[in-house]
Amino acid sequence: MAPTKKLKILFVTSELFPFVKTGGLADVSTALPQMLTELGHEVRILVPKYGAIDSRKYKIHDVVRLKDINLKIGEKDVVFSIRSSFLPSPKVRVQIYFLDNQEYFGSRKSLYIDPLTGNDFKDNDERFILLNRAIFELILKLGWIPDIIHCNDWQCGLAPAYLKTVYKNEPQFEHFKILFTIHNLLYQGVFSKNSFEKTGLPAELCAENNGILMDGKLNFMKSGLMFADCLNTVSPGYAHEIVHDKELGGGLHKLLDKKKNVVFGVVNGIDDSEWHPSRDRYITEKYDSKTLTQKEENKKALLERFGLSYDPGVPVIGLVSRLYESKGIDLVMSSFTKLMKLPVKVILLGTGDKKYHSAIEKFGAKFQDKFGYYLGFSDELAHWIEAGADMFLMPSKYEPCGLNQMYSLVYGTVPVVRHTGGLVDTVSRYSEKNEEGNGFAFKEYTSEALLKEVERAVKVFQDKKTWQKIVKNGMKSDFTWKSSAKEYVDLYKKVLSI
Repeated sequence: MAPTKKLKILFVTSELFPFVKTGGLADVSTALPQMLTELGHEVRILVPKYGAIDSRKYKIHDVVRLKDINLKIGEKDVVFSIRSSFLPSPKVRVQIYFLDNQEYFGSRKSLYIDPLTGNDFKDNDERFILLNRAIFELILKLGWIPDIIHCNDWQCGLAPAYLKTVYKNEPQFEHFKILFTIHNLLYQGVFSKNSFEKTGLPAELCAENNGILMDGKLNFMKSGLMFADCLNTVSPGYAHEIVHDKELGGGLHKLLDKKKNVVFGVVNGIDDSEWHPSRDRYITEKYDSKTLTQKEENKKALLERFGLSYDPGVPVIGLVSRLYESKGIDLVMSSFTKLMKLPVKVILLGTGDKKYHSAIEKFGAKFQDKFGYYLGFSDELAHWIEAGADMFLMPSKYEPCGLNQMYSLVYGTVPVVRHTGGLVDTVSRYSEKNEEGNGFAFKEYTSEALLKEVERAVKVFQDKKTWQKIVKNGMKSDFTWKSSAKEYVDLYKKVLSI
């Protein structure tokens, strides 16, 4: 039976803002536990203590009963401790447990990749076997029994298998359930078959059909999908795609199809204390849906910053992205010359594949009066673009959730997106027939489809009354974490009833 009062949730993650971050997982791992705590639930977080985390700055301290815990990884004796601190939040106290082991985590500032070689650390299998085992050792030593263990991405994928096998007869563990969240299915934690012996899992799981091998290799993600009580991903659209789309299913679509009755989608929230035009500390003029004329001042400032002239009748298209094919940058580059023939100006912020850097630099020299760019990342510039652009281009090949389209809607910057994943759930295509919608979208993954939808958006932009309606439709959106956290509470209760 689901508890009627507060839930006890152990949230397990491999990264956590502001301590360590490589992507959106770190932001989710902070924002969701904070909001769940504000809603009255008890949440504790487990994360590795990487070398980049400053113990003194964050007041990380020892816990006597969680010191010098021993376990075996294969034939190797491993000793670790779990230390404690709190999220640096002025609103609520959320306890963090830091998994402390010098060899696997403390000696390295990088999370997954060796900065000297650019390749994954060779012992990533052992490092994250330790994280998964530490979950249960922590609970046993602490005596704090959660209702839900919320595991995130492949790094936590073995935990459900441990619960259902190694720890299945542990009386303290018989009531809690595991929710496994997929943030990106294409990263699966794949290691050689020999790595299986290090896990300490039963030998029968070293198999393809009813085990956690895939294509002859140990697959952490497959383990999570097989053994978790419930699965979810970061948007209903992406949840549907990974079950039904062979390419996006990453080879696991058949397994996901078998479990489709327990696969759910909850759209990530955004931090509206950081991302809202009425209180954005970076932008030139703050504004809201009632003071949209102030948005135009941000457009002027943005164009000036990139050395481009201001014309109220010419829309500015913003693009903030990692420059990789998965983000649709190949479509942008192949259609760019034709895009520049339209009455638009384009401002791009991003970094990634060097071939796209080269192409962008060439276009920058060729279209100096219409195209501005910055190859790198700047949080300040990202805010400027969201506030100053009229449209935001996001032509992703796949997009589990996406945040920029949500920022754009809140900022009155009309998104032009590809109809995939979380973009389906957040952007509704404007219809001339019923005059409804908050953005523009195209389905086919081609430069022609992208260009056609941009042309449509540019045409509608000239009708100021219609454009204002689309802008205000977007600005009504509620993408706060409070909304998402309530959905997670409902999901947790659903998991406990399974």
